[in-house]
Amino acid sequence: MDEMNNTFHHRKTDEQPTDKLLPVRNILNLIFMAGAIVGVVLYFFTNKTVGTVVILSAMVFKMAECCLRFFRR
Repeated sequence: MDEMNNTFHHRKTDEQPTDKLLPVRNILNLIFMAGAIVGVVLYFFTNKTVGTVVILSAMVFKMAECCLRFFRR
């Protein structure tokens, strides 16, 4: 019988190239997080409509970051 290969496969290996878009993705995530926090504060302490618009605007940055992550090839 064949012997089982007992090597472990990790997600990150030395052969895999690093993500060149990681700095851009990090900036997009920071913009999203800041926008979400500001939007929640505006939603609860001022006008709910303005807070909702700010949160939805922040989500656009998160969707852009997700697209960069999914379609980076």
